[in-house]
Amino acid sequence: MDWSLFGQQMASMARELLAQDSVDATLERITVSATELVEGCDDAGILVLHDTKVETLAPTHALVTDCDLLQQQLGEGPCFDAAYSTQGERVYRIPDLSAAQQRWPVFAPQALQLGVGSMMGFLLFTEAEDLGALNFYSRGPGAFTQDSELAGLLLASHAAVAFSAARTHAQMEQALATRHLIGEAMGIIMGSHRLTEDEAFNVLRRYSQANNIKLREVARRVCEEGILS
Repeated sequence: MDWSLFGQQMASMARELLAQDSVDATLERITVSATELVEGCDDAGILVLHDTKVETLAPTHALVTDCDLLQQQLGEGPCFDAAYSTQGERVYRIPDLSAAQQRWPVFAPQALQLGVGSMMGFLLFTEAEDLGALNFYSRGPGAFTQDSELAGLLLASHAAVAFSAARTHAQMEQALATRHLIGEAMGIIMGSHRLTEDEAFNVLRRYSQANNIKLREVARRVCEEGILS
């Protein structure tokens, strides 16, 4: 492993991650970088758990999604475990899926049938939150070494920070857009009914609560239709 070259590539990747304009683009850059920078990695993806349902983000190949769904169906697997637990192991590596696996005895042979020869993955986390698991796949056995694991860990550390920052930025943009939309709706109601700002906001809020509709959606209707129907 040429660590000097790897360091240069990581620095370049970090700049590219900051330059992405959306969460999806950031995640795609992360998984593509995994295949470019980590020896033995043919494909990569990010698994996020919603209770017991998995969501695969930025997969580089259908194999990644298929493997995640297999783990969901079986209720076992390394990616599933890494994303599900915030305690214990944050890193896993399976050198050879054709060998007997005591920890995942049902998953391993079925993953092998999908075309996975070896796997490793890392929990994506910051001090504030856990974000899922970044997973690496090889079509052949014995593809991932100790150097691969260290390279993957370094990449995952950068990825977690970039993922968290991109998501926070997207949430802020959405909040600002919602605030603008609600302000516009309030202006329409104030002009139509000669109400104050507080009174107009209360009209939106009461309609939202009475009809179990998000405030943003209520505001959008007012802006599009001019009335609440």
